[in-house]
Parts: sequence; C-alpha cells; structure tokens
Amino acid sequence: MESWIFLGIILLVAVVAKNSSLALAALVVLALKVFPLTQRWLPVIQSRGIDWGVTVISIAILIPIARGQITFADLVGVFKTPMGLIAVACGILVAVLSRNGVSLLANTPQVTVALVLGTILGVVFLRGVAAGPVIASGIAYCIMSVLHISFN
Repeated sequence: MESWIFLGIILLVAVVAKNSSLALAALVVLALKVFPLTQRWLPVIQSRGIDWGVTVISIAILIPIARGQITFADLVGVFKTPMGLIAVACGILVAVLSRNGVSLLANTPQVTVALVLGTILGVVFLRGVAAGPVIASGIAYCIMSVLHISFN
C-alpha cells in the first residue's frame, strides 16, 4: 500500500507542478502495478530502463546528423572554440563521474533513495530534467558562464 501512496503523491506533485514527464512516468508505473501481467516488467524496466533512456536520448542527439544539420566541418570546428573544448571536456567528465556513480550505487544501494528524492525535487520544483547526458551541457553552461564565454 505504501508504494501506491508514494507514487500517488509523486503524480500529484508532478501534476501541480505541471511536469508532464514525471506525471507520465508515475502514471506508467501505476499502470504497470495495476495489471498482474505487466508487473513482471517492473524488474526488467528497473534493471534496463536507464540503458533504454540513454539510447533514446542518444537517438535524439544523433538526429541532427541524420538530417544534415551537423557536418564533419562542424565536428572539426568544435575543437577550435573554447565552448567546444569545454563541452568535450564536460562530456568526458560526466562519463567518468557516471562510472563512479554506478560503483557507488552498487556498493551502497540506499543512496538510490536520496538520488530519487533529489531528482524528483529538482525536476518538480526547479524545473530540472531527469536525464544524464544533459548534465554535460549543464556543466558546460556553468563553466562558460563563469568564464564569460559566449554561447553563440
């Protein structure tokens, strides 16, 4: 019963905060809990969901290449600007930090509770986005802001 209440509260907070992504996620999980046949998917989604999400985000990131909006010249040009170099460095940093984060979760699974709470609070009250690869651009944005580097 506790999980139903918790998910219901998350859904309510998401609706009040007008966060459609979190509201949809809560509804999907509640729907999976309602139907006995779909409950077997909960462990599968729990163990593979992050990988699926990263795959979907990666697909979205690669679409501009498929549409011809990003070219090889753009790729080479990235290494010629401070913004591009900072973005590459942040991508590397996030990948390394994520590796360490996975290790932390494996060794101390109770951290997951704090991470879930922090993510929900950040998404709902600070209009954040619950997506790992986007962190790299957020870090790059912060560094460029501190260094007063143009975003254009």
